[in-house]
Amino acid sequence: MVKMPNCCQQQYLSAVSLIGNSRFIQASVSPILSLALCLGTSYANAQESPNAKPLPRSSQSPISPSPLVRSPALGNQISLNGRTLPGNWLQRSGTANQITTYLSDGTFRQFIGVNFLNSSNWTRQPIQWFSSLIKPLVLSTTLLEGYRYLDITNFAQTAGWQIATNGNTLMITTPKVQITNIGQSQQPSDASVSPLQQARILVDLNRPTPWQVAQGSTIKTTQIPSPDPDTLIPKSTIPPNREWTVTLDAIADPVLIERYTPQPPPAAPTSLPDLLKQLSPATPPLPAPEPLIQKVEVANNQTIIHLSVPFGLSPQVSTVADPNRLIIDIRPDPLEERDITWAPGLRWRQRYINLGIERFGVVWLEINPRTGLTLKPMSASPNTLMGTAPLIQTAQRYSAVAAINGGYFNRNNRLPLGAIRRDSQWLSGPILNRGAIAWNDSGEFYFGRLTLEETLIIGNNQHLPILFLNSGYIQSGIARYTPAWGATYTPLTDNEIILVVQKDQITNQLPGGKVGEQVVPIPQDGYLLTLRASATTNASLLPVGTAVTISSTPTPADFNRYPYIIGAGPLLIQNRQIVLNAKGEKFSNAFIAEKAVRSGICTTSTGTLMIAAVQNRVGGYGPTLAEHAQLMQQMGCVDALNLDGGSSTSLYLGGQLLDRFPSTAARVHNGIGIFLKK
Repeated sequence: MVKMPNCCQQQYLSAVSLIGNSRFIQASVSPILSLALCLGTSYANAQESPNAKPLPRSSQSPISPSPLVRSPALGNQISLNGRTLPGNWLQRSGTANQITTYLSDGTFRQFIGVNFLNSSNWTRQPIQWFSSLIKPLVLSTTLLEGYRYLDITNFAQTAGWQIATNGNTLMITTPKVQITNIGQSQQPSDASVSPLQQARILVDLNRPTPWQVAQGSTIKTTQIPSPDPDTLIPKSTIPPNREWTVTLDAIADPVLIERYTPQPPPAAPTSLPDLLKQLSPATPPLPAPEPLIQKVEVANNQTIIHLSVPFGLSPQVSTVADPNRLIIDIRPDPLEERDITWAPGLRWRQRYINLGIERFGVVWLEINPRTGLTLKPMSASPNTLMGTAPLIQTAQRYSAVAAINGGYFNRNNRLPLGAIRRDSQWLSGPILNRGAIAWNDSGEFYFGRLTLEETLIIGNNQHLPILFLNSGYIQSGIARYTPAWGATYTPLTDNEIILVVQKDQITNQLPGGKVGEQVVPIPQDGYLLTLRASATTNASLLPVGTAVTISSTPTPADFNRYPYIIGAGPLLIQNRQIVLNAKGEKFSNAFIAEKAVRSGICTTSTGTLMIAAVQNRVGGYGPTLAEHAQLMQQMGCVDALNLDGGSSTSLYLGGQLLDRFPSTAARVHNGIGIFLKK
């Protein structure tokens, strides 16, 4: 039996019982401070030397089950105070019915509001939650099938949580909490920012409680009607405010709800007399400034604080222990710096990077492919190239530990627009000589602009070019569709001629008809050739029974040495030099000039790989392609490629998106997954 510190003995599990098929843990209620005294260790210790004193049994890092531990229980949803949420959890039971509960770190952050502090030891994660930053709590971790789990047993016990399992669901009940005050103040004075950018909201509680923050949609402004019907009110050139919500598992005092109940809009002013109007023409009224706190409401035993946040600003939420308080700062630079070794060879980093007078928030993962991590392309649909899905969903289906969105696609028909190669098989061919990255399982990478030259060779040694392979990029010419496309093919243009090829012989020739009307099976022992527009004249050269072969060669030829390829573009950096040529890769002028959040992938001089999400500049929009190249160069990239960006930009780690809220991320066609070798 493991000895526990005296301060923890009375606070350990007060009762453990088995109720039917459910495990139930009754956790005693005590202040969170006692947990800090019991488990707290200095932040320096979180950087962990080999001689550091271990935490109690339930906080030791269970890298693999001990001989006394029976089969673990797993699930992928939690019930938090009766609300069902997605969240992975794990329980292990040892001797004397002792149960250790683990929660995936993404669930812990998103639904409980726990802040992760920097750490260079992946087996220990220092956290802050209504507790000290000087002596943070340190939770042990374990890795399992794409997730990192934190041992929350002692944390939950000291916080007064009740925990039970019911099949796939971990049920968490937290103590009832009251919100005693919601007030607004100013942050410390700074002459370089406006008073609005220094706004601070203080939420006082009678004890710690889970909280969540979420980004909503833009808010339509209410303009004061003009007193003169002949005066046009000019449209605002300022981007609209955005709604944010901060939700707490607590009940606000009715006085607070009344204090922040929206007032009815002002009535239209009476018209001015005609004479007065002539002497003093009416000027359009200025729109009334939106109050920061729009509304406070209680629903489902939660208090929801609705905020109206101006463009270029975002809330940064933190907690303090004395008094128990939630602090919501409205800032132009809300990104918190992080440097966390998350798994062996996998490091999560985020900070602001300066580019001239601009500052860009960047979130990235550093991957060492020589430490048991591998990369593979992922597609949204398991049995076809048609389809899109949130990256978070695709990564979980593949059991990836980390991921980033990949190449381009057509949002209307959800088909790929670039190279995808997996296990040395082309799933989709490249287009327009655009940039691509190739790699192998040995951690070697290759960057360049990629073309695939395919040729159809007819029996009499006549050669016909095949322009596209399994591609949603539609042009006049011959295209090829293999079983990697899916079980069937439906014409993408009118009046195609479709050739069925089996075992290197044309076995059928079909008229395609109208777009989307005919479904043609793709043979497992062959492929389809589609002749579009002017290429239909080649049908006479390809009657049924014709023997054909395919010649397929990538350019540069070095790409052929790698089993995995993702194409996107433009290529940003080669050999540490910026080689951006978006025009040469056939990107439009609007795309080149656009300021948007962006995704990128690159290698460094130390042989590591970085996948990065570059966010908006402080107070403005994201980088242009040229700025993106400069930022990647400044981050130490030797070779770098721009991936699909904008709303597609998604950086995934262990069940969570690091760079944005899942509700704001678009569905994507493909991505690059990072996997732990079994």
